[in-house]
Amino acid sequence: MASSIVHKKTKKTRARFVILALISTGTMINYLDRTILGIAAPALTQELGISAALMGIVFSAFSWSYTAMQIPGGVLLDKFGSRIIYFLSLTLWSLFTALHGLVNSVWTLFAMRLGLGIAEAPCFPANSRIVATWFPQQERAMATGVYTVGEYIGLAFLSPVLFWILATFGWRALFIIVGLLGILFGIIWIRYYREPQDYINVNKEELGYIESGGGLVSGHKETVKFEWSMIFKLLKYRQLSGICLGQFASNSTLVFFLTWFPTYLATERQMEWIKIGFFAVMPFIAASIGVLFGGWLSDYLLRCGKSVNVARKLPIIMGLLLASTIIGANYVDSNAAVIAVLSVAFFAQGMAALGWTLVSDIAPMNQLGLTGGIFNFAANLAGIITPMAIGFIVTATGSFIGAILYIGVLALIGAFSYIFIVGDVRRITIE
Repeated sequence: MASSIVHKKTKKTRARFVILALISTGTMINYLDRTILGIAAPALTQELGISAALMGIVFSAFSWSYTAMQIPGGVLLDKFGSRIIYFLSLTLWSLFTALHGLVNSVWTLFAMRLGLGIAEAPCFPANSRIVATWFPQQERAMATGVYTVGEYIGLAFLSPVLFWILATFGWRALFIIVGLLGILFGIIWIRYYREPQDYINVNKEELGYIESGGGLVSGHKETVKFEWSMIFKLLKYRQLSGICLGQFASNSTLVFFLTWFPTYLATERQMEWIKIGFFAVMPFIAASIGVLFGGWLSDYLLRCGKSVNVARKLPIIMGLLLASTIIGANYVDSNAAVIAVLSVAFFAQGMAALGWTLVSDIAPMNQLGLTGGIFNFAANLAGIITPMAIGFIVTATGSFIGAILYIGVLALIGAFSYIFIVGDVRRITIE
C-alpha cells in the first residue's frame, strides 16, 4: 500500500507589521518634536518677548533647513540604506529637541529650529522607501495610513499630558522630556530594524508574498550615481509634479494645526489653557481617523478591482475638497462649532495625507530616496510659506480670518492638481 505524504503549507510570517510599528512610532516622535513649539509658543513668546510676525518666522525656520535637506537626505538613503540613516536622523533630531529647553533668546531658538530641520529631513523619504520595500502594492495605502497617523496621534492623545507638563514644569522641561524619549527610541530602532533579506524573523512565504505584490524585498542596493539633472528629469513626469503641488496644498492645512492652532484658540477665541488642552485634542483625533479611513478606502477600492488611479487619487481628492470647509470657522461663533468645523477639515486633511503611497507606487526602483526627497521638498515648502503667511496676515489685520481663508483656498488648488495634473499612477522608468 503506497503511502501518501501530505505537505503542510507554511503560513507566512507577519514581520512587515513589526517594521510598520517601528516607523509609526518614529513618525509619532518626529512630529511631537517638531510641533511641541506650537504648544509652548504662548508661554515661550511671553518669556522671550517675541512678536507674532517674528514667531511666524521662527515657526517656519524648521522648514527652511528641513526642506533644503530633503534631496540630500534622499540621496543618502539610496546610498547607505534606511537603517543607519534613520538611526542617525532620529538621534540627532531628538538631541536638538532637548536643546530647545536651553535657549535664552530668539536667535538660539532660531538656530535650534534649523538644526532640528536638518536632522529630521530623511524621516519621511525613509518611511516611503521602507513601505515600498516591505509591503506589496495592495497593502501600501494601509501601511502609509498607519505610519502617517503618527503625525497626529501623539498630539491627539498626548495633548492633555503635554499641556500638564507645560503648566507644571514649564516649557523648557517639555522640550527636554520629549527629546530624551526620542533618544531612547533610537536605541530600539538600531536594535530591531533590518531590510527584508537580512531580517531573521521573516520567512520565505512572506518574502514571496511581498515580492509578488511589487515589494522590493531585495533592497535594490544597486544605485544610480546622483546628478542634479535627474531631479528635473523626474519632475518632467506629471505624476510627480502633480502630487508635489497637491501635497503642498494638503500640508498647508497640517502646518496650520501644528503651529498656529493653539495660538488661534488662545487669542482669536479667547480660550483658557485648560480648555485649549481639551479642545486641541478633537481635531487631531479626527485627523487620525481620517488618515486610517483614507488608507483603508484606497486599498479597499484596489481590492474591489478599481484602477490604481481611482483607488489612490479618489480619497485624496475627496479629502482636499472637504478640507476647504475650514473657511466655515470664520462664520461661526461658539467654541464648540469652531472645533467641529476644524475637526471636519482636519479629518479631511488626514484623508488627503496619502500622497506618500503614490510616491511608493511611482518612484523608480533605484531612486526611492531621491523621489521621496523631491516630493517632501515640495510638500514642506508649505512649512516655510504657511507659518510666515499666517503670521504676517495676523499682524497686518489683527485677526485670523484671512489666514483661515488662505488655508481653504490652497486645499481647492490641491484638489485641482490631483484631478487635472497627476494623470496615470504608474512607476516611472528613466532610461
